[in-house]
Amino acid sequence: MSSAVVILAAGLGSRMVSEMPKVLHRVAGEPMLAHVLATAAELEPEVTVVITGHGAEQVEALASALCAQAQFARQAEQLGTGHAVLQALPALEGVEGDVFILYGDTPFIRPDTLEKMRAARASGAGLVVLGFEAAEPAGYGRLVREGGELVAIVEERDADAAVRALTLCNSGVMCVEAGLLRSLLPRVGNENAKGEYYLTDLVALARGAGARAGVVVCGEAETLGVNSRADLAAAEAAFQAGRRREMMEAGVTLTAPETVFFARDTMIGADTVIGQNVVFGPGVTIENGAEIRPFCHLEGCHVSSGAQVGPYARLRPGAELGADVRVGNFVEIKEAQIDKGAKINHLSYVGDASVGEAANLGAGTITCNYDGVMKHRTRIGARAFIGSNGVLVAPVGIGDDAFVAAGSVITSDVAPGALALARGRQENKPGLGLRLRERLKAIKAGRAAAADKGKG
Repeated sequence: MSSAVVILAAGLGSRMVSEMPKVLHRVAGEPMLAHVLATAAELEPEVTVVITGHGAEQVEALASALCAQAQFARQAEQLGTGHAVLQALPALEGVEGDVFILYGDTPFIRPDTLEKMRAARASGAGLVVLGFEAAEPAGYGRLVREGGELVAIVEERDADAAVRALTLCNSGVMCVEAGLLRSLLPRVGNENAKGEYYLTDLVALARGAGARAGVVVCGEAETLGVNSRADLAAAEAAFQAGRRREMMEAGVTLTAPETVFFARDTMIGADTVIGQNVVFGPGVTIENGAEIRPFCHLEGCHVSSGAQVGPYARLRPGAELGADVRVGNFVEIKEAQIDKGAKINHLSYVGDASVGEAANLGAGTITCNYDGVMKHRTRIGARAFIGSNGVLVAPVGIGDDAFVAAGSVITSDVAPGALALARGRQENKPGLGLRLRERLKAIKAGRAAAADKGKG
């Protein structure tokens, strides 16, 4: 039976004080909408509809890049959540199963929570609402239950003292049987103080139509929404605190946990050690037993077992480090395969390159990969040695067991086992250094005397 996800992402987010659509603001290195789309994908829906409005082109571009099947519906006027979902009905025409309604500014809803909602719907409920027990329920709509069934969602301003005493609150997330949604949504009215169409009215309409409404409860942190910069900071802090705890529980050592920042998809194996002030961007995988030393930045890369990185190293997208590789201080690697046991220990840039097993790149090695228009690759063979301050002008290849002398600028291939020297011949002029120094000192003294005379 087909299912669908509708993601509400049309809001202006005026409290963010930003020209950027709210759902594109980042948490854990990725736009909030990316988190929600990743969660939605876990449900394997046949239809995914993103409701856009403010900054629609930007939102749709991101969603299309992350979800090829995404469809879009525009909400030209912000007339409430019910009105937003109403825009998705044409895209839901052929759907017969569940329709999940999610929010682009609520990034932490877990896939297993949505699966619980799916199970509750399958057990006979026509509609299931996600609720949470709030530590401070003021401001939230309350979920009123009788005998385990949801009988009403009451906004706080409409609640009496007994309802306000309830702590079970509405997250806004729903799972609704598609046919029921299609029949009830056009009946949602706007007879309220704001003149808006509220999705919460579906509960009363469903019960009036003889359908049962249910509730699934999750932790409050999971329902955290973002409406301001302060909320964004709180969301980041909540994510990082949770991920640090998960990493340590999974066998990862964090020497200063509060200084390490993860992305949503960071994957780290057991017995890895992460030093202080390390930042992980999206797309990082680290195998068991590696070490990331302090003050490193990693994104879009893979680090194999036993490798050591840093301190003060940067791994950019496409960096692939083999087992037992050593990458040292102030080294930057991008779009490069570094094979087992290779060493790049100091002050080097290696981009668009392959480095063979057990090769050694000395301090200041640079692969010149860009000619101003196109990128070119450098190939460094197994056990090759690149002397300090070596410059390899791509496209170029250094053979297995080859040796490049320090200070060389290499512009053509070096055969396996060969020694390459490519630097100007040194000339020593006896006594010239001393005479030059004395001449320069005399010039400096003359300038100083002229300056003093001018002051007089």
